[in-house]
Amino acid sequence: MEVLGIDIGGSGIKGATVDTAAGVLTRERLRIPTPRPAVPVAVAQAVREIVAHFSWTGPMGVTFPGVVLDGVVRMAANLDRSWIGVKGADLFGEQTVVLNDADAAGVAEMAFGAGRDRRGVVLMLTFGTGIGSALFVDGALVPNTEFGHIEIRGKEAEHRASDRVREEEDLSWDKWARRVEEYLRHMRDLLSPTLIVVGGGVSKKAGKFLPYIDLGDTPVVPAELRNEAGIIGAAMAATGAATGATRLP
Repeated sequence: MEVLGIDIGGSGIKGATVDTAAGVLTRERLRIPTPRPAVPVAVAQAVREIVAHFSWTGPMGVTFPGVVLDGVVRMAANLDRSWIGVKGADLFGEQTVVLNDADAAGVAEMAFGAGRDRRGVVLMLTFGTGIGSALFVDGALVPNTEFGHIEIRGKEAEHRASDRVREEEDLSWDKWARRVEEYLRHMRDLLSPTLIVVGGGVSKKAGKFLPYIDLGDTPVVPAELRNEAGIIGAAMAATGAATGATRLP
């Protein structure tokens, strides 16, 4: 089944049509810079541009970088606070399923990527404007974890170790990796995962920083779907393959 998936991020809004049975894009993705300020009406206009680009009229999935409960935004740490209380279907259309962006990426990665067929506790972390998180227990999604806001050294983790911070502070890859490792060790000690998957835009540069990270017996691997995972997971959500709880076959 082909479905449109749209991934709203702090710096860019990306969309493409997806073959949800194979977990692949069927057309080249379109990326539009996230409007400033990122208020709902402006972001909705960007989403409409992507919908028009693909001449899409059917169901679609849209991710959001914050807590989403029953399709309603409850937290928006990296976008405008005016999002809080917005119902996604009212803004984007009744055929739209809205879910947390990291949850969408994790669902796709568990179905088609590095988490495929993995049991136990799997943690996916996306590094971009902030740090998103998706937690799975024997394939079942625990939604809206938002572990990027856990405090490390008196700051939210994403204010120390996101990819945006790396760029803004002009950190070398090895220096940034030390911050990421400290955060990953904290998450390992809290959750005892059998696997940690690193996603987001920085995942395509994994060779520059993952060699500096060592968590002992806990493997840390890059997302196989790279930055397309959110788009694919959004499309899966729209087909009903990923709703409030997603379980491996």
